[in-house]
Amino acid sequence: MGYDVTQVQKSLAGFRYPGGPQELADHAGSQGADQQLVDTLKGLDKQQFDGPNAVMEQLSKSGVLGGS
Repeated sequence: MGYDVTQVQKSLAGFRYPGGPQELADHAGSQGADQQLVDTLKGLDKQQFDGPNAVMEQLSKSGVLGGS
């Protein structure tokens, strides 16, 4: 199972970078992301992300991205 890239991007729309996993998770939750995506973001193994590409790269490395 993988998250749709567009779904992740919509969940993170409007986030003010830089930010850490907890802040990403909180923002995604406030945008209506499902709890599984929120938990995945919260568990990302990086202290801070400087932009959406960094988040997507980390999700890709974690093997949780599916379609586009």
